Amino acid sequence: MILEHREFTGKKKTLPFLLSKPTYYGEEPPPLILFLHGRGERGTNLNLLKKYGIPKKAGAADSFPFITISPQCPEDSEWADEADTLKELLLYCIQAFHADPDRVYVTGLSMGGAGTWNLAIQYPHMLTAIAPVCGKTQPEKAAGLRNLPIWVFHGEKDDIIPVEESQSMVHALQKEKAEVRITIYPDAGHDSWSETYDNDRLYEWFLQYNNSENYK
Repeated sequence: MILEHREFTGKKKTLPFLLSKPTYYGEEPPPLILFLHGRGERGTNLNLLKKYGIPKKAGAADSFPFITISPQCPEDSEWADEADTLKELLLYCIQAFHADPDRVYVTGLSMGGAGTWNLAIQYPHMLTAIAPVCGKTQPEKAAGLRNLPIWVFHGEKDDIIPVEESQSMVHALQKEKAEVRITIYPDAGHDSWSETYDNDRLYEWFLQYNNSENYK
């Protein structure tokens, strides 16, 4: 699939982003995935984003049933600090690319995993489901996510962001009776994203959720 280079200017920040559209684009409003990259891909070179995660998956696929939006974080920032700009970006992309507002999914790895958690905590009703990968968490804020389907991924041997980060958040969500699941790769270190994004089950899981039908 073609990954287009685009740019979005919000109230405070301008974010370049990669865009892909499904082959059936234009027939009906497609679901949308927002992907947040890790710390090493910050800057102004969008091609860095094509190495991992959703841009890699979408770029290599002949057909991928989502609009994908993969913004690039400025060098001097982190995704956890950009929730307001990401909200603006989502609203813009839903309208500009005619995405389905009831099927908006967010995922990210490492710094992007933390950004996924934070965006969901601040704006849960905008999202349909999230899949944070090896990101730092905020267990004390789990109550705000009780209505959001969540699938968490982490490597058990991660020496950058310990697996306990994800485990503690999952335990807090379970206490809130949230719909949450966790996959821990016993032999993986910090790279728990390669196996995650190569697995088509993740995308099937996303697509089973639709806010018009499933939101509690």
